[in-house]
Amino acid sequence: MKTASLRLRLFGLILMPLIAMAIVLGYWRFLVAQQTAEELFDRSLLSAALAISRDVVMSGGDAILPSTRDLIRDASGGEVFYHATGPDGIYVTGYAYPPVKPRFDQNTQSNRLLFEAIYRGEPVRVLRVTERVTVDTTIGNATVTVWQRLADRQAFASLLATRAAALILGLLATLALVVWFGVKFGLRPLDDLQEAISMRSPDDLSKIKRAVPLETQGIVTTLNRLFGQVEKSIDAHQAFISDAAHQLRNPAAAVQSMAEAVRDAKDSGDRDERISELVTAARNSSRVAEQLLSLDRLMQPGHPHLSKQADLRRVVEETCTAMGAQVLSSGFEFEVDLPDQSVLILGDELFIAEAIKNLIDNAQRHGGNSLSSISLSLSADTHQAWITVEDDGKGLTPEQSEQAFGRFSQLEPADGSGLGLAIVASVAERHGGKLAINRAPKGASISLGIPLAD
Repeated sequence: MKTASLRLRLFGLILMPLIAMAIVLGYWRFLVAQQTAEELFDRSLLSAALAISRDVVMSGGDAILPSTRDLIRDASGGEVFYHATGPDGIYVTGYAYPPVKPRFDQNTQSNRLLFEAIYRGEPVRVLRVTERVTVDTTIGNATVTVWQRLADRQAFASLLATRAAALILGLLATLALVVWFGVKFGLRPLDDLQEAISMRSPDDLSKIKRAVPLETQGIVTTLNRLFGQVEKSIDAHQAFISDAAHQLRNPAAAVQSMAEAVRDAKDSGDRDERISELVTAARNSSRVAEQLLSLDRLMQPGHPHLSKQADLRRVVEETCTAMGAQVLSSGFEFEVDLPDQSVLILGDELFIAEAIKNLIDNAQRHGGNSLSSISLSLSADTHQAWITVEDDGKGLTPEQSEQAFGRFSQLEPADGSGLGLAIVASVAERHGGKLAINRAPKGASISLGIPLAD
């Protein structure tokens, strides 16, 4: 699945809240602009009404002065209509028919009344001011009605909102540029890191030592750990291949030598003897190859069957049945002690069977001339199952564990490959168990522990 770049992701995460805030702020500015326009125009209507009222008084009821009309028009921000009546309700000046307040709102009594109405098919805002005045010797109420189109107010509010929106959009565009270049320059160390890694050769698995930002130190640390694990794995495989080639050379040379001896045999008796030796050499070579393949599989980074539940009692029983004939044919006693109930573990049955074979084979090959019996027992405690192989041979001590469990190493020269206990130790490690040499009064005792299934 394709994912967006980190730069675009950061840009979006930073900019989206700003856009949302700009939308909210723009809407708020629009409402404020409408309210501001309404307040300003209402005040201008009031100023116009008061100016007309004073002018009527001062002129003794005559029409308002031209200077007053000009002042009203300039101060109101648009065309203002007016209608004035004197103390006796006599029409004084202005437009003949002023807007009338809607019927449902006629109950309101006030000397200053604001309302909205329709004038000549257009909605208007109307202010009606009533004042008690004295004209010559006449005393009474003079009424001045002024009104203005709502379209003028809306145009003014739209102008205020447009200016505010332009300012917000300008600020938002500036912030977008700042964020874009800020993110770009802020992520430049990642580009430098990528370039440094891409310039490495496939053989260079050394640690990354360049300075990186605090946020990327975890990535670099993980990469360095991964490089170290890969380098360690490659070194282990290279050493394994080198040792395997060395170990296979001797059995192969022995098989070739035995085959040449069979070819050059002088008589049938000598040929039969050489053939027997050739079969033994071939078996040893096959056993070494089999152990090398097992060890190679154990060295792989993962295995799908290690979480599969298995009955260890059944695995031990089947393996001992297969190995029993070989042990008995070699002239050794072979005893197996198994519990009555199943012993459940999580692991690979093939690996565990291979470990059991190598424990028995190790006892046969390295027990010495005093070896006469081999025994295997299976037991379990609270957390682990234990497979213990004991013999009455020349013995092993816990102090010899490091050398005994090493690959291609032997305590004394023998016909083995030096891989048997190394394979068992690898099986124990892969299953989270352990391999230990027990201290025994006679012979050798080696225990393989495998964790029980929950």
